[in-house]
Amino acid sequence: MAFCRSPPYNRAFKTRHTHEGKSLKQLAPLILVLSLSASLPAFGEDAEAGLAAVKQLGALNGQALACADKDAAAHARLLMLTHAPKTQRFGAAYEETTQEGYLAQTRASGACPEAKTLAGRIAEVAQRLRTALPAAQPASN
Repeated sequence: MAFCRSPPYNRAFKTRHTHEGKSLKQLAPLILVLSLSASLPAFGEDAEAGLAAVKQLGALNGQALACADKDAAAHARLLMLTHAPKTQRFGAAYEETTQEGYLAQTRASGACPEAKTLAGRIAEVAQRLRTALPAAQPASN
């Protein structure tokens, strides 16, 4: 009896079963990408809202630095370190708006806002920042 080296033939579908396992293996990455991409628009919106909050926080930090309000500047820096992703995009946005806020305050002929007013503005931005970019929860021991 001779062995047939050709793959089995499926008469119902008139196809050969040479790559039965490969098609599923090839589809698995596609299925993974499609399932993950469904959540990307929401993440993108949160990231943009978070970036806007980081920019506002940077401007307030610059104002606090120009007015020598060390407590407000420290609070803004802590919020940035706690909530913002450690990426060049977020870091650069914070640094740029800090410089802009500092320059705007030093160039303005008006007086610095009261410490309570500045702290209130930072608290408002902090709430938006916490919503858009929640801080990573520390691992419990």
